[in-house]
Amino acid sequence: MSVTGTAFLCSPGLWLSGHGTAHPLKPERLRRTYELLSAYGAFESRNSLLVEPRPATVDELHLFHTPEYVEAVRRLSAGKEVPDSRRFGFGPGDNPVFPHMWETETLKVGSAIVAAEMLLEGEVETAFSFAGGMHHADPARASGFCVFDDPAIAIRYLLERGLRVAYIDVDAHHGDGVQRAFYETDRVLTVSLHESGHYLFPGTGFTDEQGAGAGQGMCMNVPLPPYTSDELFTMAFEKVVLPVVRRYEPDIIATQLGVDTHYLDPLTHLSLTTRGYEDVIRMLKGLAPLWLAFGGGGYDISVVPRAWTLAYGVMSAQQFPDRLPRDYADEYGSGTLRDEAGPELDPRVVAHVEAQVRLCVDELRRAFHL
Repeated sequence: MSVTGTAFLCSPGLWLSGHGTAHPLKPERLRRTYELLSAYGAFESRNSLLVEPRPATVDELHLFHTPEYVEAVRRLSAGKEVPDSRRFGFGPGDNPVFPHMWETETLKVGSAIVAAEMLLEGEVETAFSFAGGMHHADPARASGFCVFDDPAIAIRYLLERGLRVAYIDVDAHHGDGVQRAFYETDRVLTVSLHESGHYLFPGTGFTDEQGAGAGQGMCMNVPLPPYTSDELFTMAFEKVVLPVVRRYEPDIIATQLGVDTHYLDPLTHLSLTTRGYEDVIRMLKGLAPLWLAFGGGGYDISVVPRAWTLAYGVMSAQQFPDRLPRDYADEYGSGTLRDEAGPELDPRVVAHVEAQVRLCVDELRRAFHL
C-alpha cells in the first residue's frame, strides 16, 4: 500500500469530559486545536487524513498496565467503589476521578494504537495522536494528570512487531513513566528534554539517569534551567539529541510534543515561543522513516492550539497563513499563528542560563561519546 502522508487522529469523544473545571488540563484545548486546523483547511490537503480513533481494548491496555489497575479505572469511572483507591494514584488534586474517565482515556490509547497500525500498514508515514502523550502514568498508578500511559502502550505494541523505536519527549515535564517502562532494555532509546526536576514535577530526569542493565546508555535526559530560551533549547537539541538518535538509526520515532515549554505556560518556567517550538518539530521530521507523534502538556489555552497546528503543518508539509482564520478569531480572539512577541528576560539571567545549559550539553556529549 502506498504511503499517502500524514494522519490526524481525532474524535469529539476525546474532549467529552475532563478532570474538572478547576483543573489545568482542560479538554477545550483539544477541541480548539481541531477547530483551528479545520478553519485552515488542513484536512482538505491530499497529504492529510482525518481519522477517527476507537477505544483501546482491555488487552491493549494490559500491554503496559496491570489488570487490577485497569479494572480499578473502569470501576471508578462508573462510580463504583474501589477499596483504597488512593493506592492507584486517584484523589483530590492532580488525579481526580471524573465522569466518563474510562471513555476518554481508553479513546486516547486507542488513538495511539490506530496511529501505530496505520504506520505499520504503510497507510501514512506520520500520524499525530494529539490527545495523547500521557507520559507520567505507571503500570498500576495514575500520575501527573495521566491515567493511561499511551506512549508506553504504543511503544510496546511496536516492539511486539519488531520495530526499533526511539522515544523523544520535549514536554516541560520529564517523561518519567515512559523512561521507567524501558529503563532496563536496549530495544528502546528514550530521550527527554525538560525543565530540571530541581524546579518541576516529577523531580526526576537528571543527566545521570542513563539506563540500567541491558538498557545502560539507552536513556538520555537533558534537564534545563528555568528561563531556557528558543535558542538554547534548540542548541541542546541539535548538539545531543540529533546525534544520539541518528546513531541509533530507529525504524520509527515516537515523540511527545507537549507545549508547556512556552513562556506563557502557567505551570512551568521555560521561555520558548511558538517559533522555537516549530524549529524543534522541523528537526524531528526525517529522523526516521516513520513518525508517531503524541500531544502532551500545555496549559495556556491560547497557545496549545496554535503550537499543535504549527506541528501538524510541519508533519503534513502545509503552510498556514499567519493571521488566524476569521471564524476562529471571532470565537476565540484575533491574533497570529506564530508569536509576535516573546519573554523579556534580564541579560544577567540569560547569561546564567546559557552557562548552565552549555555545561549540561558538554556533560552529555562526553557521557554519550558524541
